[in-house]
Amino acid sequence: MAAYILLGRSILTSAFTSTSTRTQTSKFGNRLRHVYSAAPTDVKSSSSNSKLADLFKNRGDKVAPRLRFAPSPTGSLHVGGARTALYNWLLAQQAKLEPSNQGAVLQPGFVLRVEDTDQARSTKESEESVLADLKWLGLIWEEGPDSETNIGPYRQSERMLTGLYQELADYLISEGKAYKCFLTNEELDAMKAAQEVDGSNVRTESPWREASEEDVQKAIDEGKEYTIRFKVPANSRVVINDAVRGTVSWDAEKTVGDFVLLRSNGMPVYNYCVAVDDANMGITTVIRAEEHLTNTVRQVLILDALGATRPTYAHCSLILGQDKQKLSKRHGATSCTQFKEDGFLPDAMINYLSLLGWNDGTDNEIFTRDELIEAFELDRVVKSPAVFDEDKLRWINAQHLKRLEMSEVVTYVQEALSSRHSGAGDDLKLAELITILARQFMDTTVAPVENMEKVLGYGLTSFDNLSEDAKEMVSKGYFYNVAKGLIESFEKNELPLPNAQTIDRLFYDKDSVPIIEDSESSNAGAYDFAEAYKVHMKQFSKDLAKVSKARNFSILLLRLALTGEMSGQDVTKQLALVEYITSKNIEVNCDVVPMNSRIETLKSFIETIPEDLRAPPKEEPKQAKKESEKSVQSAPVELVVAAPTDPLESYEGPSVAALDIRVGEVKECKNHEEADRLLCEVVDVGEVDEDGNPKYRNIASGLREYYNPEDIVGRKVLVLCNLKARKLVGFPSHGMLLCASSKEENGEKSNVQLISVPSDAKIGERITIPDVNFEEEGMPMAENKIGKKKILEKLLPSLKTSKYGVPEFCERPFMTSAGVCTTSINDGTVG
Repeated sequence: MAAYILLGRSILTSAFTSTSTRTQTSKFGNRLRHVYSAAPTDVKSSSSNSKLADLFKNRGDKVAPRLRFAPSPTGSLHVGGARTALYNWLLAQQAKLEPSNQGAVLQPGFVLRVEDTDQARSTKESEESVLADLKWLGLIWEEGPDSETNIGPYRQSERMLTGLYQELADYLISEGKAYKCFLTNEELDAMKAAQEVDGSNVRTESPWREASEEDVQKAIDEGKEYTIRFKVPANSRVVINDAVRGTVSWDAEKTVGDFVLLRSNGMPVYNYCVAVDDANMGITTVIRAEEHLTNTVRQVLILDALGATRPTYAHCSLILGQDKQKLSKRHGATSCTQFKEDGFLPDAMINYLSLLGWNDGTDNEIFTRDELIEAFELDRVVKSPAVFDEDKLRWINAQHLKRLEMSEVVTYVQEALSSRHSGAGDDLKLAELITILARQFMDTTVAPVENMEKVLGYGLTSFDNLSEDAKEMVSKGYFYNVAKGLIESFEKNELPLPNAQTIDRLFYDKDSVPIIEDSESSNAGAYDFAEAYKVHMKQFSKDLAKVSKARNFSILLLRLALTGEMSGQDVTKQLALVEYITSKNIEVNCDVVPMNSRIETLKSFIETIPEDLRAPPKEEPKQAKKESEKSVQSAPVELVVAAPTDPLESYEGPSVAALDIRVGEVKECKNHEEADRLLCEVVDVGEVDEDGNPKYRNIASGLREYYNPEDIVGRKVLVLCNLKARKLVGFPSHGMLLCASSKEENGEKSNVQLISVPSDAKIGERITIPDVNFEEEGMPMAENKIGKKKILEKLLPSLKTSKYGVPEFCERPFMTSAGVCTTSINDGTVG
């Protein structure tokens, strides 16, 4: 019982009446031990203090856990407030599920109270916005502004009209615990200035504290304005045992002095209202942000003066931005309304908010709402500040999206489509098509709409405006002829084009199941655009090969020419989407560039390519090369340098398709306990166990001198997956993180960096390399063969980074569905 009293009540050194307490047993065990119940102190009732009697009229021996969220309607509901509401809501749901709480005088639950006494800033619009955001998050209250109960109303402005605050202030005066103070603003300013000069704490020491009734009445008769101040007991000290922060204490007399309860206009101050309302509504636990900690001393003094039971307090640390400063609008979106508009799911927001200062003691980061209710414990809320990480939020949102049925995702996408493109919002088919197109990488419900806007546009305006990777590709000299050939093919009506009437064959299989993976076969029919495109482009590449080496880059070159982008989803699906929108005249609020316009733009674009980049460097004929080599031997003074050849043509080693290189994400990382150069990572490479649950890999890497463990967690990486599992200094390692490195002249590695993966790349997807046919060259080689045949060792000399830091095999970039992988190490090695 002694331990319980420390948790349930704070300690106040004063002459105030103590309050009895009792514990609340629960099947949730220690999860609800802070949410205790207590019987109120009996209060002597009289006609002069009937409001004080009414304060406890709904109490009895059994009080169930009751929690509240009390927003001020001065703006939108932000991340910090939403987390506060969530923590209170979770404990309230636990209390509702506890059978022993049924039949209490006040039922367990989540109370919503609107603290709108700041008349200058509070607005009805803000209140409606906050309530709408809470409903969107699914944090539904049992009691609130829309409730009619015998302890309402639930807006402080409406509660003021009942006279509650005034009559309780009068009661405190009658008990000698408050007094009327006639200090003017000028006198208060002078007192403050004198205390600052003395270096003492700034607090009010009013001469009216012990004034006689005659002096008070005289001042009233003279028409002097007065406030009602709380009389802080001499030598009083307030101590609370905060459920998050531990023991916190204040020297009340020196810290706060006699503070105002009612202003001269009769308006109650914030702390007075909060204390009275918490007592009247039977609130047993108050979870709020740490910035309210300093308010607690005043609220506790008021509660004790009224003989009311103190709630348990839990003050959660602030939420910070990436710069470790308090989260604010300058860090980006912070309001729930904005996150809703940005395409985040309410369940994902709830999931992420719960982790900002709490964990369940396991590695689990994905929770359903019911799982959170079951797992949440106030004991596990930490004191250290949480850092808001939108990338982490996006990852969690993506995991929740993956759990939804396709039809559910389409419903969300259609809402986003309607919001950004009102003329297209009613087209369910369009919402389905753009969802299928983006399903692999989408991390918000807005992502398919943003992807659609990108697909509909065409960015080839001029050579100078190209992205760096596109400019490098065009500069090889092959693009000009490829574009000319494509234009000629189109003008001769030889280029296969999508048909709006048969578009379903590209996006759905024969059983009407959406085709999500680009590698899945389309539903071929009388005219199969995808197949016709493939056949045409294969022949197109062969024809080009007769006059140039462009075939080696044909995949990237044709994609760039047709879409204006170096990466993206299947080209045939992209072109089919453009055709669907143009043929049906769907109104969208973005540029739509149909095929004929793309060709015209392409014509203009190639004219901006510099003359010296319109053809690849000329190669010297083999016979001439031999003669040149002879001439070098016979006449060394005349050096002849042959033009560079394509390294893929001269490559004679094992196929790079033998390597199973996948996109992974580091879930955990720590220093090896024994090896001072090793890091031990837990990596998600998209594998699942027999029950469909994520199956992570343990991987040891020699990156300790280059990275701290916290720098790697949450990062997307490239993982060589088909290496045989082995133990490295006792740590089981199965795979290798691919890095780029540069070397000093002595051969020592001077810098090592993990290869960077596009943020939209899909976990578990296998990288591709232009001009390497991964399908025809078979599945990755078995783990035992990779080692025995020394495949990796033979391939390593051909794995390098370009002068732009792009990891390559034979000068072909490592590609994901979201684009090219990169590093900041130029002309380095990969391994």
